[in-house]
Amino acid sequence: MFANSISPCITTTKVEESRDFYVKHFGARVTFDCGWYVNLEFGKASSSLQFMAPQPGQPLCNPAGLGYNFAVADVDAEYQRLVAAGLQPVMPLEDHPWGDRGFSVQDPNGVALYIYSEREPDDEFKQYCKSNS
Repeated sequence: MFANSISPCITTTKVEESRDFYVKHFGARVTFDCGWYVNLEFGKASSSLQFMAPQPGQPLCNPAGLGYNFAVADVDAEYQRLVAAGLQPVMPLEDHPWGDRGFSVQDPNGVALYIYSEREPDDEFKQYCKSNS
């Protein structure tokens, strides 16, 4: 199988709150919103998330252990912007030896959002990096 795209859909009672959070803090564009289901798109790479109110017999998503990674050009600027907007980091801004600098916040559903910028990995991690060619 060759998937043309893949995107997560969170079943939640916080559809509106989730939409507003990602629009406000992450520049998401709403491309579909019928009230109980919303599709959000991010950036130029056509990355998307969906949020859906539970349908009869459908369980809510348990976000424990779920995280979204957001690669950004300037993680320090994003950290300052999001903290100034009132978001509380659940992981501090720090350099990581595997080749990034990042921090985490949570969305209204408890999903961890890891915001990072790539850095040169330490020597011990360079062996694990794969070429894109």
